[in-house]
Formats: sequence, structure tokens, C-alpha cells
Amino acid sequence: MEPTLKEEAELKKTPLNEAHRRLGGKMVDFGGWDMPVQYTAGVIEEHMRTRTAAGLFDVSHMGEIWVEGPDAIEFVNYITTNDVTALADGQAHYTAMPNKNGGVVDDLLVYRFGPEKLLLVVNAGTTDKDWEWIRGNAERGMRNAGSGEFVEPNIQLRNASPEFCQIAIQGPKAESILRTLTDIDLAAIKYYWFTTGKVDGVDAIVSRTGYTGEDGFEVYAAPEFAEQLWNKMLEAGGYGEPDGILPAGLAARNTLRLESAMALYGHELSDEISTLEANLGWITKMKKGDFIGRDVLAEQKEQGLERKLVGFEMVDRGIARDGFDVFVGDEKVGYVTSGSPAPYLKKNIGMAYLPPSFANIGQEIKIDVRGKLLTAKVVETPFYRRNK
Repeated sequence: MEPTLKEEAELKKTPLNEAHRRLGGKMVDFGGWDMPVQYTAGVIEEHMRTRTAAGLFDVSHMGEIWVEGPDAIEFVNYITTNDVTALADGQAHYTAMPNKNGGVVDDLLVYRFGPEKLLLVVNAGTTDKDWEWIRGNAERGMRNAGSGEFVEPNIQLRNASPEFCQIAIQGPKAESILRTLTDIDLAAIKYYWFTTGKVDGVDAIVSRTGYTGEDGFEVYAAPEFAEQLWNKMLEAGGYGEPDGILPAGLAARNTLRLESAMALYGHELSDEISTLEANLGWITKMKKGDFIGRDVLAEQKEQGLERKLVGFEMVDRGIARDGFDVFVGDEKVGYVTSGSPAPYLKKNIGMAYLPPSFANIGQEIKIDVRGKLLTAKVVETPFYRRNK
């Protein structure tokens, strides 16, 4: 059913909304945002072009929250699983905010600008929830390691989401394209590091990060410059040429991240799923000291997990979609979190939660695909690794 004018008016729009429409973007409601699911080239071409040349993604719907002050690092270390004290100025990392039961409030990036200045980049659909969670924990305070009492941190919080546009340029040609628009030494920016400078004359944060499994950059700037930057990147990337850059929508972003086995909040992660269950032990630093949910996560680690995230590949013809039930023999043992065709790999793949006893490479499973039990097998992840 087509959205009514009233419904369209109520959706949030990024600063690139009109640009998407001019490019033939097929717009959908994505967590309350009016976003392009694909453009005229189609999902498969957008996916393949990102793998082989470059794709351009509007991620301006993501949330940005500043944490500043003498206790900024200590506070963010307390509310997240990764070790913020290990970050250097100009470095970022991937992490999660756990709740007291060990589940995940959200997964996010933390950027360290200085010893008293951090930027948290959170998911679009959870920005309001995250903001309230962070503010609430600042008011409740951090647990003092010595006394066990809660002490209010000396920090200032600001939800700066409306002050940013965010554009991701991803793919093997991303660096050479972006290089034509900036004096920043892009080659010097290592993976998960960032710098500030001008892109096409616009003040920007440029980080070597992304959600596609490809090399690439995410460019943050003031929203009034979004169209200028977007159009210049398309122009510099040879948009319209057979091997030029393509704007890419939500559908390609999803298939790209799935081929790379990257978690999507609300699918592989949720308030009821822990980082350990989601194979994110590498961002769960138990030795760093106290943090929210640590006791529960330590118990999970000690007693063993009841479920584990695995990757699978379909053996029978068919596509296992999110939420489909997984069986071993006649017993229902788990469920699919994400599933789709993998355009680059030319296979049908997915991720699922299974008991650890069935989470072994080569394990045969059956997936209920619309009433038919189709065979799949557990495989190594990520499904796709780029050539470095």
C-alpha cells in the first residue's frame, strides 16, 4: 500500500531526501525515516558495484552523541563493553552498550577526539532510546571500584544528531575517488582511525570505517552541505559510467553487511541477546574493570552459552528469511536472524542462533521455508573477505 501524504509528512527525512528522489530512489519507511531501499540500477548492481568499484550510501539517519568532560572516558568505559582507555586520539572502535541483564541496548562506534572528548555514533532506530539510556546512567552514576557506591560523572552530554549528515563511500575505488576532493592524506588513515579536514571545501570528519566489508570512508559534515558532498562524490566517481560509482540503498547495505557477517541491531543483537552469544567476545573486555552487565556476562562465560550465532549456507534451493525456524532432525533448535541471497558469492546465506552443540562447521540443519524443511549447513564466517 502506498503511504498517504500524511504518513509521508510524519517520516523523518535526511538532508539528502530530495537527492534520492531525483536519482529514482524507491523510498520506504525505515524505522520512522524516509529512506531509499534501492535506486534504478537495482539491488544486485548496487551490491556488485560496491564490491568492484564504489557505492555511495546516505547514513545521515544515524545518531551522534557527544560525551565531554574529565570523566568522559571513564563513563563511556562503564556503559560499553570494549575498552575505551585503549583508544588513542584519532582512533575509533566498535562496541556495545549492555543492559544489567547482559543484553545489548545498542551497538555503536566510539571516536576519541581527546582525553575529554568522545563522539558516540549510534543506530538510527535506537537513537532516542540510547540518548535516554546514556543520560539515565549519567544521572545514576558510575560504581566506584573501592566503595561500590555510585558517583555522578563530571561530563557534559549532547545529542548532536541533527548537526550532522553522514555519507559512506565504500569499495576498492573509494580512496581514489575521495582523494580528488580533499587535501587530507587518506592513505595515512588506518582502519578504524579518523581525522578532521576539508572535503570539497567543507569542514568534515573523515573515518576509515564502514558497514560493507569493503575499504572505504564515512564523511561527517554539517547537514546543509550534504547535497554538495553527495553530488561531488557521484561526479568524482564517474556516476553513469559502466564501472563508475553508484548510489546504493538500504537493501544493498543489508546484503553487503550480511556477506561480511556483520551484526544488525534488532536481528543478531537485541536487549535479550548478549555480545558473547553474538560472537562479539572480541569487543567484550572482561579484564578492563567494572561495566554495566559485567557480572551476568562473566556468569555466561563461566557456565557456558545456551546459544551461539552461526553462519549458514543453503544446500537446497530456497532463501531462509529472518525469523524462520531451524531444526536438527525433528527438533526445533533455533531461528534465523538474517537471510538473503548473496549477490557477490552467488549463494543463499544467513545467520542463525543455535545451541553450541549444533554450532559446528559442517553441521547439517533444516530450515522451515514456508512449510518446507530445506537443508542448509553451518559454515565459517565471514562469508566474504575482501582482498587486501
